[in-house]
Amino acid sequence: MSNRKILVLGGTGPAGICLLRELVHRKHYAIMFARTPSKLPQDLAANTYLEVIKSEMNDRKALWSAVAKSSMVISLLGPSLLDGSISHSMYADIYVSLFPAMREHCVRRILAIGTISAKKPEDKWNIMQAVTPFFMPLFANAAYQNALGISRAFENGAEGLDWTVFRLAQITGDSDEASWRKGRGDGKVFTGWVGQRGWTSAIHRALRARWLVDAVEGGADDWIGKMPCISKLSGS
Repeated sequence: MSNRKILVLGGTGPAGICLLRELVHRKHYAIMFARTPSKLPQDLAANTYLEVIKSEMNDRKALWSAVAKSSMVISLLGPSLLDGSISHSMYADIYVSLFPAMREHCVRRILAIGTISAKKPEDKWNIMQAVTPFFMPLFANAAYQNALGISRAFENGAEGLDWTVFRLAQITGDSDEASWRKGRGDGKVFTGWVGQRGWTSAIHRALRARWLVDAVEGGADDWIGKMPCISKLSGS
C-alpha cells in the first residue's frame, strides 16, 4: 500500500485545487479523477506528483482502476445549492458504487465532505443548524436531501471501511497559489461538534486542505466512523 496514491474525487473546484496544492506541496502522490481536468491550473496539471484521470463517476471500469492504484480516498463530491434538478440520491448513489471498489482493492480509508445540514446527536444547539430543516427544503431541497443521503450512505453502507465525514458550515478563500499559501497558515483548525467551544461557522479552503493532508498522515484517526465538524478555531 505504501507505493499507492491518494485518490481525490471532486478535485477541480476551488476546494479541490487547494487540496491538490497541499498534497503535492507535502510530496504525496495523488490521482485526480474528474470529468473536466482542463479546469486544473497548469502548474498543477504538470506536477509530477499528480496523475490525472479524465472520466465520469459512473464509469465503473475507470473508477475501479483508479481505486486499485490508491491507498486512500478523499472525496469533495457534494451538491451545490443551485443543483435543483439533480436526483435526491445522486451523491449517496456514487458512494454506494464506490464502497465495493474500495473493499475489493483493500482500500480502507476514506475522508468525505459533508455539511452541518446532517445534524448529529453530539451537536449543540446553533441557530444556523436550527433553521436549516425549515429553509433548506424550501429553497435548496435537492442539495439538502443529498446532504442527508451522504450521511446515511456512510452510516448504513460503509461497514468495513475506515471512514470520516468532515462536516462544514461555510467555506471561504480562493485557490490560486498566493491565496492557498496565505490561507493554509490562517490559524488553527477546530475538529469536534457544532456549537462546542472553539467552533466557528467558517474555514478557509486552504486551511481545510491542510487539515485533510494532516488526516492523510494519521491526524484524524480518532475520528474514524464519525462525522465531526471542522472550522477555523475561534481566536486563532
